[in-house]
Amino acid sequence: MPKNSKVTQREQSHEHVTESVADLLAHEEPLDYKSSSLNVGGAAGKKVPQIEVPENDGRPAWNSKLQYILAQVGFSVGLGNVWRFPYLCQKNGGGAYLVPYFILLLIIGIPLFFLELAVGQKIRRGSIGVWNYVCPRLGGIGMSSLMVCGFVGLYYNVIIGWSIFYFFQSFQYPLPWSDCPIRKNGTLAIVEPECDKSSATTYFWYRQTLNTTSTIAESGGLNIKMTLSLLVAWIIVCLAVIKGIASSGKVMYFSSLFPYVVLFCFLVRGLMLKGSVDGIAHMFTPKLEKMLEPQVWREAATQVFFALGLGFGGVIAFSSYNKIDNNCHFDAVLVSVINFLTSILATLVVFAVLGFKANIMNEKCVVENAEKILGYLNSNVLSHDLIPPHVNFSHLSTSDYAEMYGVIKTVKEDSFPQLGLEPCVLEDELNKAVQGTGLAFIAFTEAMTHFPASPFWSVMFFFMLINLGLGSMIGTMTGITTPVLDAYKVQKELFTVCCCIIAFLCGLLFVQRSGNYFVTMFDDYSAGLPLTVVVILENLSVAWIYGTKRFMQDLEDMLGFRPCIIYFYLWKYVSPLCLIVLISATVIEMAISPPGYNAWVQELAQERFQSYPPWALGMCFALIIVAMLPLPVVFLARHFNLMSDGSNKLSVSYRKSMMKDISNLEEQDEARFILGGKPGEAPSSGPARKPFLTPGGNKPMDSLSPNICYGTSYQNAAISPTTPTTPSTPLTPESDS
Repeated sequence: MPKNSKVTQREQSHEHVTESVADLLAHEEPLDYKSSSLNVGGAAGKKVPQIEVPENDGRPAWNSKLQYILAQVGFSVGLGNVWRFPYLCQKNGGGAYLVPYFILLLIIGIPLFFLELAVGQKIRRGSIGVWNYVCPRLGGIGMSSLMVCGFVGLYYNVIIGWSIFYFFQSFQYPLPWSDCPIRKNGTLAIVEPECDKSSATTYFWYRQTLNTTSTIAESGGLNIKMTLSLLVAWIIVCLAVIKGIASSGKVMYFSSLFPYVVLFCFLVRGLMLKGSVDGIAHMFTPKLEKMLEPQVWREAATQVFFALGLGFGGVIAFSSYNKIDNNCHFDAVLVSVINFLTSILATLVVFAVLGFKANIMNEKCVVENAEKILGYLNSNVLSHDLIPPHVNFSHLSTSDYAEMYGVIKTVKEDSFPQLGLEPCVLEDELNKAVQGTGLAFIAFTEAMTHFPASPFWSVMFFFMLINLGLGSMIGTMTGITTPVLDAYKVQKELFTVCCCIIAFLCGLLFVQRSGNYFVTMFDDYSAGLPLTVVVILENLSVAWIYGTKRFMQDLEDMLGFRPCIIYFYLWKYVSPLCLIVLISATVIEMAISPPGYNAWVQELAQERFQSYPPWALGMCFALIIVAMLPLPVVFLARHFNLMSDGSNKLSVSYRKSMMKDISNLEEQDEARFILGGKPGEAPSSGPARKPFLTPGGNKPMDSLSPNICYGTSYQNAAISPTTPTTPSTPLTPESDS
């Protein structure tokens, strides 16, 4: 700064002077401006200079827009698109389910996804920094988001580990799960009883892969194969995120695009299989009466919620590396549409393959029951007169069997149950709903054993699952590392490696022989309710505390155009109402449904529902409490001034931008810049902004500071250090007047 500047002159003076903004920013350490001389109480009517973050502020940036879009797509498109969405379609009315899903995508999904993209891009910080900036008392939102990311990352990478194990097992012909193992008992060779009672793929999953115990209380020790697979999974994730977006952005080119190649290959191959059209027709035959059930809308809202990755912090973290003028509205719509179309594509693939499997299983049922009927005919239990003359047992069709079954059932009405004959109806096979691991590791693997060149398709399928999971894990890890790296000066590579090592050690809980039950527990309790609460608080903090009008004005300044006015009403009223209903429905569902898990009972060779023991039930509720605990703790701590205002610990980019605004002080009257020419007056440092007309009237809105819940801002003008600081003001929503 020039020697003749007024700031320099006053620094050299021995007089007691008001400390300037430039003086405060000259300190090396971040300052707590809530207790500093910049706290002026946010007097009404004051216009304050706006922070414009420079493009070259030292923060990492995406190499290209394509890389960023692929990162967001990779994070939002995950395993749920392949094994959750098709199941919900089948369960909730087929094609009719798409109607509530699409409606909720428009009124909840896209607006809230747009909101997260916008706040991350504008404030250019991770989830903790963003919500500290918007409303410090609700700074616990970012911390809860980070906690949920940690819980989800722990068990989600276990699923990637399972996929890695199956991937390497697929390099065999025949596939190791295509036939039941043979047990030798002296000179006799018998089929493994547990496998014979279930199926080859089911046995391979529960016994040879997981080697699962019969209850969650029985640990069984570590499963060495799964432990090694989990270690490989964490090494891959660590290498992908170790250098931040510089490494993860490049990985996304492959991990985001490759699953689409595999899905299209599976769709083409699936459509060539016998019975695939039956599966697709069954899938998209709408059951319109289902649309009237509240449960369908609740599950559609939950799927929209998780499909876009709302509340995890990954969306905010990725967008924080964007340029300030990036069109995040276009990004929100594009990624949401891609996610929806990917779910439709995955559903087509899944039901084409399951239609083929259903036909195979139905034909097998017909053959087995035809052999029973032949046995009854040869033993004179049944009369040959019951068999229609055109039926040929050597070429028995499903329609011929259905006709024969109907005749026998009618004639032998009293003794029919003793015959043990099954109807073998294709519709029954198609109605067998499977989801999650049951779909990927049992139903789909069984279907692929009937494919020509089955090892190739198995390798492709599980490699696709690995890439889908990797894209989501990169977003989850970014949601953890970005907020911490923004807040603390730690080495990125060292912190990432430490996170992965700690996560691997904690993940050993899931690779015990009973680990599958803990995966189910974490999936049910660690994310659902806490994430819903996080997202509704995000919505309320922007729409009702920071202010929807102010946020719309920020968007206009940032994007260069005013978003459609419908967003005002969606953020202000529709989305919060829908989220409140969703939270209420989730709590009611948790209260009604008995907490428990499906345990694999080895003696019965089937799953049985079991209630959690008391210690496991306590663990379930502990997951919810721990994930949500930062919300009240941070609120109370900042309400009673026990914690500093995290929003005012400025990042380097903010300090640079503010120093840039103050570098021209020597050409201004500094006292007027700081204190205002008149009481209650401070000139704006930026170009004049046109008034923002609110939907409810034509009253223009002044440019206001952030952090409205405190009535403070590090953008405010300074006052004398001798002026006592006032206690923070309560959280009050912005007036619409």
